[in-house]
Amino acid sequence: MSNPKKRVTGIGGIFFKTQNPDLIKKWYQTHLGLQTDQYGTCFEWRQADEGKKKGFSQWSPFEQKTTYFQPSNKEFMINYRVEDLEWMVTKLREEGVTILDEIETFDYGKFVHIMDPEGNKIELWEPVDDVFDSGVGGRTK
Repeated sequence: MSNPKKRVTGIGGIFFKTQNPDLIKKWYQTHLGLQTDQYGTCFEWRQADEGKKKGFSQWSPFEQKTTYFQPSNKEFMINYRVEDLEWMVTKLREEGVTILDEIETFDYGKFVHIMDPEGNKIELWEPVDDVFDSGVGGRTK
């Protein structure tokens, strides 16, 4: 019997609305030691089942008036890391989950957005961690 595919493998990021993202990034850098850039910071960690392989999670404050979290009215959005996004979207569609958009592909991974039953927009991410390991952007270890 082959190993079943994993669904969510970890937290990919925490995104939240704020009145002044630059001030918040500076405060977190000054007082909590986060190494921030224009997007926030990436936290580096080691993957549980492959201890030598790095993983990254994004922390990002957004402008209060952002539309990125819509159609959710919540002040936050969580990004979950997944192993195989195309497979996952197929399974979620079969299960009746609301898929908000089509899969988008960037050099740092594939993304899609879904909604949970309480109106929370969720971002699913199949990451390409090697891009973050190149040292680009803010990184907090």
